[in-house]
Amino acid sequence: MLTPKDNQQIEERGATPRQVRQQIEQLRRGFPWMKIVGPATPERGIKVLDQAAVAAAESYYMKADVKGKCKFVPASGAASRMFKDMFCALAKLEAGEDIGADTPAAQLAARIKDFAFYTPELFGEPEDTSAYRKETLRKLLGEEGLDYGCKPKGVLKFHRYPGEVRTAIAEHLVEAQQYMRNPDGSCNLTVTISPEHRELFENAIGTILPAYEKRYGVKYNITFTCQDKATDTIAVDLENKPFRKADGTLLFRPAGHGALIYNLNQVQEELVSIKNIDNVAHEKLLPVTTRYKQVLMGMALQLRDQIFHYLRQLDNAPSVQLCNEIEHFLDKELCVQLPLARSEEERVNMLRAKLDRPIRVCGMVRNEGEPGGGPYVISGKDGSTSLQILESVQINKADTGSADAMSHATHFNPVDLVCCLYNYKGEHFDLLRYVDPEAGFISSKSYEGRELKALELPGLWNGAMSEWNTLFVEVPIETFNPVKVVLDLLRPAHQE
Repeated sequence: MLTPKDNQQIEERGATPRQVRQQIEQLRRGFPWMKIVGPATPERGIKVLDQAAVAAAESYYMKADVKGKCKFVPASGAASRMFKDMFCALAKLEAGEDIGADTPAAQLAARIKDFAFYTPELFGEPEDTSAYRKETLRKLLGEEGLDYGCKPKGVLKFHRYPGEVRTAIAEHLVEAQQYMRNPDGSCNLTVTISPEHRELFENAIGTILPAYEKRYGVKYNITFTCQDKATDTIAVDLENKPFRKADGTLLFRPAGHGALIYNLNQVQEELVSIKNIDNVAHEKLLPVTTRYKQVLMGMALQLRDQIFHYLRQLDNAPSVQLCNEIEHFLDKELCVQLPLARSEEERVNMLRAKLDRPIRVCGMVRNEGEPGGGPYVISGKDGSTSLQILESVQINKADTGSADAMSHATHFNPVDLVCCLYNYKGEHFDLLRYVDPEAGFISSKSYEGRELKALELPGLWNGAMSEWNTLFVEVPIETFNPVKVVLDLLRPAHQE
């Protein structure tokens, strides 16, 4: 199936022919469905905090000892999907067709002044005509204007303030100084980007950095990191044969957010906050954003310290009473139930293995119809249960139990999580050891008009963190303000 020329192409990308053959076999075989015990809900699996618990978590965060903090922002990829409707409308208008006044493109043109990227010099006064709509879309998407159709979301102007406008990445800098400041006054950010966008990000940050550091009294340490080409996965055709481009070479595709576990593994700080580039709001919502980020960090550090305490006790004086207490803790706090051990020694080893792993505390939002994965309790290969974030493609909807679990789910995943990356001995975990390779999925794509099957690595907050200790905490809907399409910028959270 692979020729010597293919092998050379593969090795030049930093991968091996064996890895590629395994990917082809995975695409042929598919992935197993997740075995769902039930949805994670406030009854079991999601902590809903009262105001006293919120205050206690905030206080714990403020006092806890932490070996460095870092804000991790997935920001690779262009904003083309954000403007999909606009591209379609522009194609119609340029073909001489009209578009209705209720279409997204017409709404954008009518309210162009409400967008932070509006300038009178570029867009003029709105007119209720096809000509104005066409010209507006050209200037928004094309090189003769803003060229937003080809730029990454991180450098797009999201919010307007008196005297300034802010890009998405600028808002992340403002957030970082508010809740991720180190004792020495520094703020560390790791931003995942595509190599071709580096200059755009450097320019966007370079123009504001001195002013922000002076305004907020902070020193920013910003690291750009790119997905390694070696993590790209091969595409296959509908017959599961390697997909070949017109020149006969193999087609490789970025393997989704799952590839970012390699980038996260390079972060040296202990406490990491993860939030997508487009999930930022106008500064008027910064107080609630900050409060619940600190709550998640406080909960993570509380969990860390309790787990470290148990591990040290297991090292010093394991006992039946201690094992009973740990089992109760795992079940009550993390929804982890273990299979029956054959001996006390096996039980101690099993408990130690379950405790000694990376920690993540994930904010969960009440489900109000937004797209996204959801929180579930699942049964794993080793017979134990755990909390996991699942995408809908990982769930067998033909299975009555799984479909019932989906229908009774109360929350969804806004990608708002905090991670503790050090073990109880002060060593950095090797995060690649805690990935479930069977938790990826296959998506349908196309290239040059031909259909293909693409392999998505286990998602960063899905299978890539499958073997982590996980806690779900309810956070307010006000903390979730993604910009998936350009009209989302007209929502109240993004307006002055």
